[in-house]
Amino acid sequence: MIGQGKRFSSLPVEIRDAITAVRGALVAVAMASGLVNLLMLVGPVFMLQTYDRVLPSRSIATLVGLLVIALVLLVVQAGVDVLRSRLLARIAEIFDESIRGAVFDSVQHASLSRPNGDGLQIMRDLDTIRGFIAGSGLVAIFDLPWTPLYIIVCTLFHPLMGLAVAGGAVALALITVGAELFTRAPTRSLVALASSRRQMAETAFHHAPVVHALGMQRRMAELWSERTQAYLNMQRVTSDLTGTFGSASRFLRMILQSGVLALGAYLVINQQATAGVMLAATILSIRALAPIELAIANWRSFIAVRASVGRLAEALTAVPSRLAFTPLPAPKSEVRVTSISLTAPASDAVVLHEVSFALRAGNAVAVVGPSGSGKSTLARALVGIGAPVRGVIRIDGATLAQWDPLALGPSIGYLPQDVALFRGTVAENICRFAAAPDAIKLMAPRARPASMN
Repeated sequence: MIGQGKRFSSLPVEIRDAITAVRGALVAVAMASGLVNLLMLVGPVFMLQTYDRVLPSRSIATLVGLLVIALVLLVVQAGVDVLRSRLLARIAEIFDESIRGAVFDSVQHASLSRPNGDGLQIMRDLDTIRGFIAGSGLVAIFDLPWTPLYIIVCTLFHPLMGLAVAGGAVALALITVGAELFTRAPTRSLVALASSRRQMAETAFHHAPVVHALGMQRRMAELWSERTQAYLNMQRVTSDLTGTFGSASRFLRMILQSGVLALGAYLVINQQATAGVMLAATILSIRALAPIELAIANWRSFIAVRASVGRLAEALTAVPSRLAFTPLPAPKSEVRVTSISLTAPASDAVVLHEVSFALRAGNAVAVVGPSGSGKSTLARALVGIGAPVRGVIRIDGATLAQWDPLALGPSIGYLPQDVALFRGTVAENICRFAAAPDAIKLMAPRARPASMN
């Protein structure tokens, strides 16, 4: 528990807050899982009572009473199971809602700091985590702690039965450990290859005119095909490993089921158990191993979500803490650049040295120069995309670092070197996708009065 507490405290505050927001709901899911697993005993107990009480006594009343009780409990179990699945779906939504803002900020920061990286990977990681929470992987985690209960019940039937089921559980646990050791590295490689394959496809898509003009279609297709083949090869390896461990777990479960049944028959023959105990123990042995088998079936999901949480934590940690800015009036007076030196994006090479100028309201400046001389770099610095390595930029006397980007942005017009409209209408682009687009009034030009001359 101490190690888990340290691990939780090492997570970024955004993830901790998101987990805290769903903690109460997770406790409810744990309680629902406990009730579901307790009610799993209804079937074996009903069978035990039917064989050991109803059949010897030939009592129809006892049979009807047991059947009614079993039906009521099974209805309760089905209702709680449905409630648990709905809770998990809503927990996934709450987790996503609690952290999606920070994830979007991280995507923006990654795009600015690492333009050539796969900035959208963190969004796919959030989708992976949300799918895991709402799926069967989390159910397996909540069901695993109840495996010892079934082993204890089997032990109460007969120590040898409890020992057999415990041995099967240990064997499945060893298979689980083997799945962890053998599939961890291939799964990580699979994620990296998927990202590389996706980046190649996106590059060819976004630069299709250049690819067509330079006759690079065939070569780009070959590169994409090579990365796709590498991805499929690794996917096959991972699938083969997961399938092998899954088949081994199913084989072991069938062997254990038959073994417990044979052991029960042996005990019945030697009058150390009843037929009801034999069948009930067989059913309980299946139920005892079901959570472990479900965990093995979802092991790829466990590894994928663990890697996604790691990347999500790393990306959120890289985002600078949002400062509390002093409210400033809208800029309207002056822009002053004092002895700034700038480096090219994603490079340490200084392209502009000791640049200074000042602009008053109503004035303009034109910056001309050959390609690569730093014009775009200067424009990026003026709007706060890149910080100078030396010098300072002030707007109305306040440095760019003192301005809240959300407050300063509406006063800035910026057209990057690669011109592109956001996906939407022209009006939405003009009003920057404001929540109230009615602020734009498209007015027809007024007719000029006729000349009197």
